[in-house]
Amino acid sequence: MIRRLWKFNGGVHLPGHKEESTHHPVRRAPLPKRLILPLHQHIGESAEAVVKVGDQVLKGQMIAHAKGFVSAPIHAPSSGVVVETGDLPVPHPSGLSAPCIVIETDGADQWAPLQTHGDYMQLDPSALRNIIREAGIVGLGGAGFPSFIKLNPGPGKVVNTLILNGVECEPYITCDDMLMREHAPDIIAGLRIIRHALHARECIVALEDNKPDAYAAMCAAAAGTDIQVVQVPTIYPAGGEKQLVKVLTGMEVPGNGLPIHIGVVCQNVATAAAVYRAVEYGEPLISRYMTITGGNISQPRNLEVLIGTPVKDLLDECGWNPGTLERLLMGGPMMGFALPGDGVPVIKTTNCILAMTAADSQPQRPVMPCIRCGACADACPVNLLPQQLYWHAHAKDLDKVQEYNLFDCIECGCCSYVCPSNIPLVHYYRYAKTEIWAKEREKQKAEAARLRYEFRLQRIEREKTERAAKHTQKKEELTAAPIDPSDTKKAAIVAAMERAQAKREEIKGGE
Repeated sequence: MIRRLWKFNGGVHLPGHKEESTHHPVRRAPLPKRLILPLHQHIGESAEAVVKVGDQVLKGQMIAHAKGFVSAPIHAPSSGVVVETGDLPVPHPSGLSAPCIVIETDGADQWAPLQTHGDYMQLDPSALRNIIREAGIVGLGGAGFPSFIKLNPGPGKVVNTLILNGVECEPYITCDDMLMREHAPDIIAGLRIIRHALHARECIVALEDNKPDAYAAMCAAAAGTDIQVVQVPTIYPAGGEKQLVKVLTGMEVPGNGLPIHIGVVCQNVATAAAVYRAVEYGEPLISRYMTITGGNISQPRNLEVLIGTPVKDLLDECGWNPGTLERLLMGGPMMGFALPGDGVPVIKTTNCILAMTAADSQPQRPVMPCIRCGACADACPVNLLPQQLYWHAHAKDLDKVQEYNLFDCIECGCCSYVCPSNIPLVHYYRYAKTEIWAKEREKQKAEAARLRYEFRLQRIEREKTERAAKHTQKKEELTAAPIDPSDTKKAAIVAAMERAQAKREEIKGGE
């Protein structure tokens, strides 16, 4: 049965640059001498280290546990010794350092004991979610959201459609393509596990129509099941979650909403493969497929890479030329970000290292005034008004940009790509979002300070009232009780109180 497809608004056609990295089979990257494991590799709270310098660790051993609900543990990608803990450079747009655990590998690559879980069909969804959480699995398509949370739709929510996203719409990136070609059965097995956890009514594997080999492999793996393998048009950003939902179902995910609100859950194909390895073999997430490519790379290809491997090791493996390197990106040219150096490590969400020469990068053209052509609005896949967002962000009118639904922007870069005036529109949107978040944090701090101050006043008033009540009670007890002649102290107190009262009345009468 051919599935009907819909279209989302806008989008752009981009040069693919896919063929360069798909000529060779995927191979494992060499074991690095040192593995650098940042404690923050996903959306949510950082993991918390459970090892210290000098500890011996085994491959697959948990070295940092999840801290908080939206978090994921981290495991040792190989055996060795913890030689350092502390702040080190990490792959992040800020270029700042963050807490890391450094393991010096011993070359043995010895596994810790793994716990298998038997037939997953005999496990309830809660048990499956716990296995996936303990394995440290997060979304491997780029967002890095802890996967077990998506497998818990919540009470009363029914999952009609489970979508496995194999759409790599960014130029250069081919790691999911190669994973589907080489490990299609693992992906389908992982999809069936996820389906069992969600009780999804239908399952769809989506990939672009420019991946014939991956499509054939996935169709073969899904044969004999009710899983649909669907090719979607090659247009950027068809791999965006909301855009893919629209293409496959015709439904719109509401603004500030999630696919689950319309009965849909999306997972990445690499995430499904990781789920299969975790449930079937007890393996935590310690490696992933990733693309090493760009004009600076003499042998672009895909590698299976241990999490924590320094980027330089991968560049050396694929043949790079530091002398002609213009930009080093993590991710694609549209939504990727520049790395602060080649010493940063691969993390769970690293799907591509793009080493670009000056010839790869578009020349920096001068920014010109907006000519109100509307090309940005035509290209926006979220039906926003990029020109209005730009004007208000430029004027720092933070209330107005929110009125124009700034936070629905997925920062795909389509508007900047088509802008004839070369305005870096996405930069303005990111700036506005950052300012709004900062303002909101300040507001929350001020509100917390106000509540603390009001609580302090209430406490002082309460203590004052309690002291007055105790004083009155004590006074009443003294005056009401008969005086024992032998109790001279009490008699003196009562006499003093009577004199004080008489003095007050005398002063009052004189007025």
